Amino acid sequence: LIFRVNHLGFSKYTARFRRFDAQLRFVPRNLAATQLTATVDPRSIETDFPDPKYDFNAELAGPNWLDAAKYPEIAFRTTRVEHLDNQAMRVHADLTMHGVTRPIVLDATYNGGYVGHPMDPHARVGFSAHGVLRRSEFGISGGIPAAGTSMAVGDQVPVAIESEFHGPPMTNAEAAKTE
Repeated sequence: LIFRVNHLGFSKYTARFRRFDAQLRFVPRNLAATQLTATVDPRSIETDFPDPKYDFNAELAGPNWLDAAKYPEIAFRTTRVEHLDNQAMRVHADLTMHGVTRPIVLDATYNGGYVGHPMDPHARVGFSAHGVLRRSEFGISGGIPAAGTSMAVGDQVPVAIESEFHGPPMTNAEAAKTE
């Protein structure tokens, strides 16, 4: 789970969350019936900040940014999935972060999957998704640049998600069909 934020107009600072969980209800023949709930532990933020003397992860998880002690979970729950064409879909969801729930839209692609095979009997599917959120809409407004400047930390936060889900193993009857 990766996100980027404009840093002083010089770079797109990239960071990620290391701990999260997601539950998927997936209907391949009816992508619009797909439902996803996910939770993220904001204390698991990983910035790969290069100076070991400064704990930038703790700074971002702290009270001036994510305030993970007060808000220990970020939650995502689909409200509607639009099947666009082929493998493309638009995922509408409620995102709760920093104690605020707001709608978010992600453009997603179903990358494929299978019900299982003899070397891996578990069903497996993959998705890519991306979208943008405004952190100020969630009450995280520290360092937002003044109008007309980029000398701060951007309000718009692009999010990129690459995911694989695995399900229950095939039954013996399903396995026999693949041989």
